[in-house]
Amino acid sequence: MTAPAQEWLRLDTWLWQARFLRSRADCARLAEAGGVRINRQPTEKPHARVRVGDVLTIAPPGGHDVRVITIRALGSRRGPASEARTLYEDIPAAPG
Repeated sequence: MTAPAQEWLRLDTWLWQARFLRSRADCARLAEAGGVRINRQPTEKPHARVRVGDVLTIAPPGGHDVRVITIRALGSRRGPASEARTLYEDIPAAPG
């Protein structure tokens, strides 16, 4: 019998696997600093659960280069950049 697929992943782990920052500790610090929203809800918890379909708003310190993405898959490892890009889809900014 095979194990069921995991339905959620820790926020800091997912950000690390998707290669948004170099280390998982950096991802945890970003979350603790309030730099991530999950489905428009602010979080300061690196251990917050994320699922496929969640929308993340990622705002690094300083507020520049804010990215809004949809989670398309949960990773099982930190792979190459080409693999990491399959975990999410960028949502383009609204014009104007």
